[in-house]
Amino acid sequence: MRSSFYTLNNGSAVPRRDIPDLDRNDFLQLILDALDHGWRASSYFSLHHGDGCQLYCVLTAPAGLELGIISTTVTDGTLPSLSTLCPQLHMFEREIAEQFGLAIEDHPWMKPVRFQRPMERQGCSGPTGMTPGVTDFYQVQGAQVHEVAVGPVHAGIIEPGHFRFQCHGEEVFHLEICLGYQHRGLEQMLLNGPHPLTMRQMEAIAGDTTIGHGLAHVMTLEALSGCAVSDRAHALRGIALELERLANHTGDMGAIAGDVAFLPTSSFCGRIRGDFLNMTAELCGSRFGRGFLVPGGIGFDCSAGQAESLLSRLATARKDLGNAIELLWNTPSATGRLENTGTLSKETARELGLVGPAARACGLERDVRRDLPFGIYATQPIPMVCASTGDVHARTLVRRLEIEASLDYLEKCLADLPDGNLHLQPAGLAPDHLAVALTEGWRGEICHVAVTDSRGKFGRYKITDPSFHNWTGLAMALRGQQISDFPLCNKSFNLSYCGFDL
Repeated sequence: MRSSFYTLNNGSAVPRRDIPDLDRNDFLQLILDALDHGWRASSYFSLHHGDGCQLYCVLTAPAGLELGIISTTVTDGTLPSLSTLCPQLHMFEREIAEQFGLAIEDHPWMKPVRFQRPMERQGCSGPTGMTPGVTDFYQVQGAQVHEVAVGPVHAGIIEPGHFRFQCHGEEVFHLEICLGYQHRGLEQMLLNGPHPLTMRQMEAIAGDTTIGHGLAHVMTLEALSGCAVSDRAHALRGIALELERLANHTGDMGAIAGDVAFLPTSSFCGRIRGDFLNMTAELCGSRFGRGFLVPGGIGFDCSAGQAESLLSRLATARKDLGNAIELLWNTPSATGRLENTGTLSKETARELGLVGPAARACGLERDVRRDLPFGIYATQPIPMVCASTGDVHARTLVRRLEIEASLDYLEKCLADLPDGNLHLQPAGLAPDHLAVALTEGWRGEICHVAVTDSRGKFGRYKITDPSFHNWTGLAMALRGQQISDFPLCNKSFNLSYCGFDL
């Protein structure tokens, strides 16, 4: 099976002609066999190829360390669905159908993903554009079964998303999540790039994941141009990525505490999150890391004085955050609300292809920093932490343990920064190549795939945010739960609307 893939390392490029172009049935069978043997789909997408479409599937090996790529060409506009056998593909297949008009045969849940309008659908001849949220929703029939609709406009200042619950009393039978309200047509805008604004657009894929997505993008450009990055730039990139993780995990710890009405931890974490954001601002002037990453390296250095200041501020934040989390952990009335709430089994998480803390909370050992190490993680590994119960408590525990691991890692990196250039100017992009880059954002695996045309421009640029894998996990975690537990379950996943909508 493995010999049928083109295998490559994370952050590398390959001539498109070297990728096996299989017969459609062989292509689908190989995907089935690979997933059955523990491989996982990191990306699955299409692009125009003559009068048809060319499909690419990027698979991650079960033990990590390598990626496998295969392709097939579809000329008759139809593609058999694998979603019934491989649920982790169901969203990818819906996306392919919506973007390129392929008829996915026997798909169990063929509905819009982003409600893309005709002019955004890359010139294909599929269904016409739709209004977000205007669709048929799944319904449960029966006495006393009722429907509860939430959003897309919410009470708080948050992003839009629609949630449709089928309930019997307080018990949730089914939750359907409908997104697409923030679809910006980003992948369409990237065609024929990179453009002058491309880097800024990458930083805004999901505004709280500037470094995670920005790093995946510059890795693809460096792979396509053959540009090397210095050890110093790798180290500082890793520092920025871990600061981003700390800020968001800290915010989530506070938000989870707030959802169980435990205000001390909620208040403290809200302030401490700002401390971590300010540390990123000390590196580059932006609390979210805008402008810090550039192709070939970094846009800002870290002086000895800045490193010393960051170490001091990290020590203070560690103490403050540790106290805030202990307040929550030592209050049984608060932690009791987290236990056995929104439970997702390990097998369900595996079938759905979950990534990041949500997967690790179910006992799945998945972390790109360990499995497909990039940058500084290739020489300085960071420990991976997991839980086993798959509930809100486990997802909170994973965040707590990852905070400790990131703090230790940052102290080690800042105390011994290597020398090296800040950045090198990349050459032009190789024509007719495909590059793949994965990073471990704070929500989980981020995958960028860049496909160049004969001019060395983007003929296709595919982005997979971790939320794309994990929204279905949230829906499954609500089954059999009380509808009043939804805010807490939702916050324990804390998925991105805009990162999904693109």
